Amino acid sequence: MNGRFIIGIDQSTQGTKALLVDECGALRARADVPHRQYVDSNGWVEHDPLEIASNTVTAVRRLLKETGVGGDSVAGVAISNQRETCVAWDRKTGMPIHNAIVWQCPRAKDICFELEKKKEPLWFKERTGLNLSPYFSAGKIAWLMKNVPSARDLLRQGRLCCGTVDSWLVYRLTRERAFFTDYSNASRTQLYNIKDLKWDQEVCGLFDVDPACLATVCPSDSCYGFTDFDGLLNDAAPIHAVLGDSHAAMFGQGCHTRGTVKATYGTGSSVMLHVGDKPVLAKDIVTSIAWGVGDRVEYVMEGNLNYTGAIVTWLKDDLNLISESREIAALAALADEEDGTYLVPAFSGLGAPYWDPDSAAMLCGMTRRTGKNELARAAEEAIAYQIADVVFLMERETALPITQLCVDGGPTNDAFLMQFQSDILAKEVLPSTVEELSGVGAAYCAGIAMGIFSRDALFADVARKSYKPSMPSSLRDKKYAGWKAAVEAAMRYRA
Repeated sequence: MNGRFIIGIDQSTQGTKALLVDECGALRARADVPHRQYVDSNGWVEHDPLEIASNTVTAVRRLLKETGVGGDSVAGVAISNQRETCVAWDRKTGMPIHNAIVWQCPRAKDICFELEKKKEPLWFKERTGLNLSPYFSAGKIAWLMKNVPSARDLLRQGRLCCGTVDSWLVYRLTRERAFFTDYSNASRTQLYNIKDLKWDQEVCGLFDVDPACLATVCPSDSCYGFTDFDGLLNDAAPIHAVLGDSHAAMFGQGCHTRGTVKATYGTGSSVMLHVGDKPVLAKDIVTSIAWGVGDRVEYVMEGNLNYTGAIVTWLKDDLNLISESREIAALAALADEEDGTYLVPAFSGLGAPYWDPDSAAMLCGMTRRTGKNELARAAEEAIAYQIADVVFLMERETALPITQLCVDGGPTNDAFLMQFQSDILAKEVLPSTVEELSGVGAAYCAGIAMGIFSRDALFADVARKSYKPSMPSSLRDKKYAGWKAAVEAAMRYRA
């Protein structure tokens, strides 16, 4: 392949992808490397930071080898990353002091519970935009400070780095050993003041986190340093964009104006509504920084779901109900229309809009006729119901009319799921035809900053599929009421 390229790194919960984006903005190739999931009997979830760093270089090596692209053709690099997952390491040696604590991990539940006794949850919301929850990075970093002895020792020596996965990768990849993060990732830590645009001293103090160990926050399209991927490139290329994966996908969707909304379907899911250049706060949904591009910072309301695509993984890996994820749509389509089975996937509690870390996962409404097909359908529908919960809440809280939902992620190739999503929302659902939109969106951001892409031309004519609602309103109302009853049952039965 000839020309100039941007390598987009998409470091996600399940693995790391290296994406090759050409100077016209087209995705030309990708290479994937999975990493191990560490889950203990408590449901605590970890990753190995060194494995992630190594896999990033491995993915780029495979990408360049498979495409024949020379290192001198790489103009820039962009990073999108799993958010809220935190890593702590020694600034001097670059070695982690503990495994990465993954966003799904509920281990900070007691820390957040104790903080509720000291401050009203609304106090945290007004500063950080986020509901007090073990989901976010602050509680995880607080747990590390409390439970890993070397953390305190390194802090006293000025050698402790605590950051999200983007900070870890920037540090490991750059020759400068740069320690930076961007606005989008900082806003997901629950330590960053999204109005004042700085680490909040009072919030950090309550979590017992010294801001000195946190990364410098930069605009999303900044130059974060230079990398040659351990000698793979002839000349070091600039890392010229960093965004959290959901933010990058929204950027890639072209949802750049107030009132546009997108959902990213992955292991978990993120639903984002662009609310403009000023934060809008609501009780049961969070507010984050969409991105900082140039001198403009923009905001989103967001609902986060712990288990969406991960439900299918559970059916495949734990129940052995299916052998490949793509099988689920065909099974769901064969399910008995009269079956009323619901799956509430509260395996680590419920996220937005319920914010209940103690609720229990539950299957309910089964009869003797419920079988494999019906369980598959319940799993598919659970994904769509959770997305609908968030979209409906956004409409109520903002009074913004939402008529369309732009969507991306692997599950959007599932026609059964997309049609049901449209039916239960009673809105048009528009899957992007661009695959891997998180990594590609970050690459777009970098390419625009570097002058490789024209922003207007890039988003002038975004190609999408379309699903329109066809379910009768009476059936829609009945099915959604059944879902709400199932959620209430899961919240009554404490895990």
